[in-house]
Amino acid sequence: MKRITIFIDGNNFYFGLRKIYGKDKSLKNFDFLSFANFLAGNEKVVAIYYYNAQLDIKFNSKKFKSQKEFFSKLRKIPNFNLILCKLLKRNIIGTNKHYYIIKEDDIHMAVDMVDGSADNKFDTAILVSGDGDFVPAVRSVKRRNKKVENIYFKGSSSRNLKNHCDKSLELTKEVLNNFFK
Repeated sequence: MKRITIFIDGNNFYFGLRKIYGKDKSLKNFDFLSFANFLAGNEKVVAIYYYNAQLDIKFNSKKFKSQKEFFSKLRKIPNFNLILCKLLKRNIIGTNKHYYIIKEDDIHMAVDMVDGSADNKFDTAILVSGDGDFVPAVRSVKRRNKKVENIYFKGSSSRNLKNHCDKSLELTKEVLNNFFK
């Protein structure tokens, strides 16, 4: 039985679901364990990594509380690793407005994939992101005779990334409907 590790770009996943469902479905009702087992097929999921950043409580306390509950639920999943990255506030020049960006999530994912392959922690890495910046990490993992699969949302996928992976799957409404409680 092959050992599978799943790497999920949490921000990418959240906005991918929002594009498909709008506000009709909540990430809190998504069954990540069933999703991971689906992605692994008949193989063994040895670890799931989920990368995101904690929201700013001052910006929106309701969303902060909701996210905190969501993260607490994720931490209860066996072999689940929640990796919290930096959330940076950026001001829009010439206005009193601002926005937030997540920093270091991609680099954490890439390092964890490469380290995991070097330490022989998995046979296949499943990368849930469409970001083409992962191509160098994918090449490195494959040089260690590991497989890499790419799971992506339409409109947020890199052809270059898909071409470097052994297999890819587009997340559609038909696929995702199976994982909402």
